[in-house]
Amino acid sequence: MNTYQLLINGVLVNTKKSMDVINPANEEPFATVALADEEELDRAVSAAIKAFETYKTSSIKERQGILVKIADAILENKTKIATALTMEQGKTLQSAVMEVEFAASFCQHFSEVDIPSEVLIDDAEQLVEIHHVPLGVVAGIIPWNFPFLICIYKLAPILLAGNSLIIKPAPSTPITAAILGEIIKDIVPAGLVNILIDNGELGPKITTHKGITKISFTGSIETGKKILESVAPTLKRPTLELGGNDAAIVLNDVDPKIVAKKILGSAFLNSGQTCIALKRLYVQEKIYDELCEELATLANSATIGDGMDEKSQFGPVQNKEQYEKIKNYIENGRQNGSIIAGGVIPKGPGYFIPLTLVKDIKNGTALVDEEPFGPVLPIIKFTTIDEAIVYANDSSYGLGGSVWSNDLDKAYAIAEKMDAGTIWINQHTAFGPNIPSCPMKQSGLGVEWGKEGLLEYTSLKVINRAKL
Repeated sequence: MNTYQLLINGVLVNTKKSMDVINPANEEPFATVALADEEELDRAVSAAIKAFETYKTSSIKERQGILVKIADAILENKTKIATALTMEQGKTLQSAVMEVEFAASFCQHFSEVDIPSEVLIDDAEQLVEIHHVPLGVVAGIIPWNFPFLICIYKLAPILLAGNSLIIKPAPSTPITAAILGEIIKDIVPAGLVNILIDNGELGPKITTHKGITKISFTGSIETGKKILESVAPTLKRPTLELGGNDAAIVLNDVDPKIVAKKILGSAFLNSGQTCIALKRLYVQEKIYDELCEELATLANSATIGDGMDEKSQFGPVQNKEQYEKIKNYIENGRQNGSIIAGGVIPKGPGYFIPLTLVKDIKNGTALVDEEPFGPVLPIIKFTTIDEAIVYANDSSYGLGGSVWSNDLDKAYAIAEKMDAGTIWINQHTAFGPNIPSCPMKQSGLGVEWGKEGLLEYTSLKVINRAKL
């Protein structure tokens, strides 16, 4: 098995402890990674602090140049990264290649972005300027669903803003982060980016570390709340993207045959393991049965298998804990609705779950109210638009949502009434580095991506000069 190392102060590091990484397609170990403890964390933070003292004075062109080199290195190593991504995460190789390419595009985008200062007042009495200055050491805590992309879409704005970085990947998907360390160690100044792999114990030590200024976390609401508590004593700035239970409202005026494929793709992207996936489908009664039939036909014909098999359209669920949770949600759907696709868990190794659709279910059940984060979709019938809006907004989540209609004015009016940070019309899961992602309710704090997300990694500084 291949062995992967940490990146600390520009050097690849082995440690006394190591951990096997499991392939979710066969439940067998396929690689070994070095494990960091508190000593390695302290070394990484010290290196990041030292690197920041020099890097914070670098020009925007220097920072942009580093991002260009990282993007080029990612593309040069695309096959290696994508193969490791499929092995550790489970997604198909085609999807893994797309993730790697999209990650490179995030780097490329931010390599062309500036952070200009602003003159607020310039008159006979005073000159007032607003500057955006870097924060210091930022810790990026990465989930297991898009482990490489999320590494990069945190790294790019963090470095552009002039900060240094500690990356901690999820324990079940650390390899692509380790490969990132290998390919950038000679691109970034020593200590500017440090990559620490753990077995789930290092997170609380990161969030309470006095040398770290900001936490950027993507993951569950429960963990986000714990992070918010732990950063309070040191007043670390948090950016928390905490998942969603996105509702889609489909009106009677659409053609079920046209929208079914788009809806299925939005719901089961990455086998449903996507924060902004379509997770609750509200369909107006006139087309309810027909759309359910179209979706069931597509779901039942989908090929689930090892992501390395080119015939597979969807891979396994990433880890056993999530696999067991999803099976429980399917059982909840069976008890409270009618399963029209999937629902039968195959025997044998691997965390495979077929695309599962549950109709004739309502708000107030676990499958509808909670976030399954897997390949199971509840489909709820509604009569009036006002009813659908109430159902969609009846949630503690507020990450995204969508409206599907041929009447764009009507769809826009519905979108205005939906309580979520992003509302799509006739699409879902469409995002990019230039479009801010801004959660509402318990789906998070702060902003990712876009100019607004970039400025999350800076502090406002006002210079106010009086003219004598």
